[in-house]
Amino acid sequence: MTVRTVSIGADAIASKGWIGAHKWLLVRRTSQLSILALFLLGPWLGIWIVKGNLNASLALDVLPLTDPYVLLQTLLTWHVPGLTASIGALIVLAFYLLAGGRVYCAWVCPVNMVTDAAHWLRERLGIKGGSRLPRNTRYWVLAMTLVLAVVTGSVAWELVNPVSMLHRGLIFGMGFAWSIVLAVFMLDLFVSRRAWCGHLCPVGAFYSLLGHVTPLRVSAVSRDACNDCMDCYAVCPEPQVIPPALKGEDKGIGPVILAANCTNCGRCIDVCAKDVFVFASRFQNKSGGLGRKSPSQKMEVMS
Repeated sequence: MTVRTVSIGADAIASKGWIGAHKWLLVRRTSQLSILALFLLGPWLGIWIVKGNLNASLALDVLPLTDPYVLLQTLLTWHVPGLTASIGALIVLAFYLLAGGRVYCAWVCPVNMVTDAAHWLRERLGIKGGSRLPRNTRYWVLAMTLVLAVVTGSVAWELVNPVSMLHRGLIFGMGFAWSIVLAVFMLDLFVSRRAWCGHLCPVGAFYSLLGHVTPLRVSAVSRDACNDCMDCYAVCPEPQVIPPALKGEDKGIGPVILAANCTNCGRCIDVCAKDVFVFASRFQNKSGGLGRKSPSQKMEVMS
């Protein structure tokens, strides 16, 4: 067995250059920071392009946008939301049904930058091990937040939701929100690899439910070119979604990653020196027949 000593993505940087090997990461950070800036321009500079926060907002005084997860919690409190809020939720829901449910996590959510920073530092410090949390825990947390809304008659979860607290805190002042954000950072750094986004966050769990039907997907269209470098597994926040598409040809499984928890972050596209992955449609999922058997058909997926 050959021991790989080069750093993750080194081959991609050598073949595509640093920008090419980080293209989608850079675009994603631009998206996250730009969305955040639109919300901050009003309270900070008096330029009101968007009013509100990620839970509910009004863009250009015309376009309502409402988080459908928050609207669902509101409905469970037996409060009837206004027409504007309902329309806003339908608009957001339609967008994520097309773009990919958990694209919210990778391209919009500000907490993703916090957890990515914790993961980056964890890798640099060589922190290994830690608790192994079941990935379906997030669905139990999601259910708990919905039950909490029914029992309390309020959207109580949003008072401590790290996503909501960080976004509101940046707009109106952090206060107690700093402690919640720090707790998430420390959790991912010391307790478990990608603990919050990959195992616990109910927001991600909610949006993953939309991922079962969304047309925009990542595809291992050139999977025959894979050299088993494992870089895609190392950078993927949900590595368990990769094997069926990448190594399922002998089983007649198509190359499109259909798993609902894929965040469409594009990092597998970035770090692959062989350009195995591309963005594609879920409907382009023909297996192309049986192919060669890979020596790494049975791989232990990092979780």
